[in-house]
Amino acid sequence: MSLLSAARRVAKLLPRTNHKIVFAESCTGGLVATSLSRIPGISAWHCGGMVTYRNETKTAYLGIDSKVLKRPGPVSELIARQMAEGVLSKTPEATIAASITGHLGPNAPARLDGVVYVGISQRSAADSAPHGVTTTTFKFTLSAELDRYERQKLAAETLLMLVADVLAASQ
Repeated sequence: MSLLSAARRVAKLLPRTNHKIVFAESCTGGLVATSLSRIPGISAWHCGGMVTYRNETKTAYLGIDSKVLKRPGPVSELIARQMAEGVLSKTPEATIAASITGHLGPNAPARLDGVVYVGISQRSAADSAPHGVTTTTFKFTLSAELDRYERQKLAAETLLMLVADVLAASQ
């Protein structure tokens, strides 16, 4: 599946599930939101996004504690979760949020090279989840043989496919 195909799949599922989406992106630098924005008519369902590339921006825009950004660090399940929950809390009209954080090189530490975390948060009934939000996280690793831009495209495509799967499951 291509990045545009993944975006089209999400665009078809948003109205079917009556969800409005928002993004918090780090390693993809806005590529996810840009890809979805290419779809005509998506403005009815796409609320926007935040590119929180630097740790200080994650703290300022999303309220992520700087201590958590030091340990476990910005490329972690916890940060993906907090990014998704943070951007959802800042966007009252959104019902679903997706975040992405990862280390796509160059100069990535060996243990983090190509590691990506995605968080997907959904508003739910207040009695079914703490604070009325359910969050799921995903982890995947991209090949070091790909260049940085190819990794970004694949990371963005994977996030959109995961969002589409979550939306499809909620039908």
